[in-house]
Amino acid sequence: MGYYTRVLSKRSDAPTHEELERTLHAARPDVNLSIEEGAGANWTELVLSHRDGPDIAAIERNPVADGSLGAEEIAEFMEGVRDCRPATAVQWLVSYLPEVKTVYSFQHLSGTRERRGDEALRLVSEAIWARGQAILQADGEGFSNEDGYHILWQFSDGVSGPWWMAVLKDDQWFRFQMELGNREQREAFFDGRVPEGVKTA
Repeated sequence: MGYYTRVLSKRSDAPTHEELERTLHAARPDVNLSIEEGAGANWTELVLSHRDGPDIAAIERNPVADGSLGAEEIAEFMEGVRDCRPATAVQWLVSYLPEVKTVYSFQHLSGTRERRGDEALRLVSEAIWARGQAILQADGEGFSNEDGYHILWQFSDGVSGPWWMAVLKDDQWFRFQMELGNREQREAFFDGRVPEGVKTA
């Protein structure tokens, strides 16, 4: 099935292919963003690739409507987060996800591992997310809030490394950088607390 990241947007309008292409080529003129299905702002599938191959990512835009793939994905997310931690993030997501109108899915292909393909993909993803009213999701990792800080733990137990997180308290997000492999910091995050001694933002 492959590895996917997503932008979950409350906006039903989409950036046009041309807008995304301009943003991408301003920083990465060495890659292509081509339409597979649709046109203009009505595209439904794009392919991001290195100019001489291989493909970096397959990108889909799925509106959320009754019976749609987008609606199925939202329902799966709603079910999948219920037993996750922290509980405050679960509650926030369960309120947020039903308001999502568009799911942008990015299937990471072999080109992400060549010639900074992952950077090019991030430029496209962030251009969509930065339009506002959107959160991020990554398979095997979890969800962000609208500011891009990670709020829900879906990592494997063996994960490690620095990561920017946020916990919700009294309707306010508290942002910090934790070491994912640190058990004490991990337990604090699970409880919805900022771990002691971490860098804050």
